[in-house]
Amino acid sequence: MNDQSFLFDLTGKVALVTGASQGLGRAMAIALAQAGADVALNGRSAETLKETAQEIERLGRKTVLVAGDVSEEEKVKGIVEQTQKGFGKIDILVNNAGVWEGTYLVRLRKEDWDKVLQVNLTGTFLVGKAVARVMMKQRSGKIINISSILGLRGSPQALAYCATKGGIVQMTRVMAIEMGRVGVQVNCIAPGLFATEMTKKYTQDPEAMKQYLSRIPSGRYAQPEELAGVVLFLASKASDFITGQTIVVDGGASLV
Repeated sequence: MNDQSFLFDLTGKVALVTGASQGLGRAMAIALAQAGADVALNGRSAETLKETAQEIERLGRKTVLVAGDVSEEEKVKGIVEQTQKGFGKIDILVNNAGVWEGTYLVRLRKEDWDKVLQVNLTGTFLVGKAVARVMMKQRSGKIINISSILGLRGSPQALAYCATKGGIVQMTRVMAIEMGRVGVQVNCIAPGLFATEMTKKYTQDPEAMKQYLSRIPSGRYAQPEELAGVVLFLASKASDFITGQTIVVDGGASLV
């Protein structure tokens, strides 16, 4: 049998990961480095990115820190320019930066609604747009947008978050249509409940977890490292004929 491992080899590739200081972003950045990619790390400040950078450098890969708020267009231009200056190209984008402001509709303040939309949806658009221009010139690339199962289903106290994550699913489809002719694949990952800083108040609440886990066929929540397989698949040659799709990674939670 022919060895197909080369399909997942990212040696010589350059990835930009937003929201890479912790949680899912950090885990995905490290996974890409483990597969051979050099990685540009984005977060609000360079200080928060240092641990991720050190882990990647221990793997023998190169990294640059490209701090900046993804909801600000001028900052995004700087992030992409710094990545190109450091590595000369961008082969992979993981559009992961996101925030959560959870409360009921009647209590949701406009400033909190605006914050979630600006980071989650506008940030994904701005970074996607800037990197798409680079990839169009290269005539190759992989864009991976991070949504959520809450982009596919409703949940109380999650109006702004659900709206943005649903928007990312649709954004992915349109980007895939527009970018397909220039050799760029655009796909989406919709994680379920993972143990991160964002979900800590829920995963550390035994009563809440008892109820929530009873509705997950796998009977548990996931660790950030469990996104490694799907992000490597979508970043690699293995997914060259897949575009515009949303892959759900939720232990079956969206089935019930």
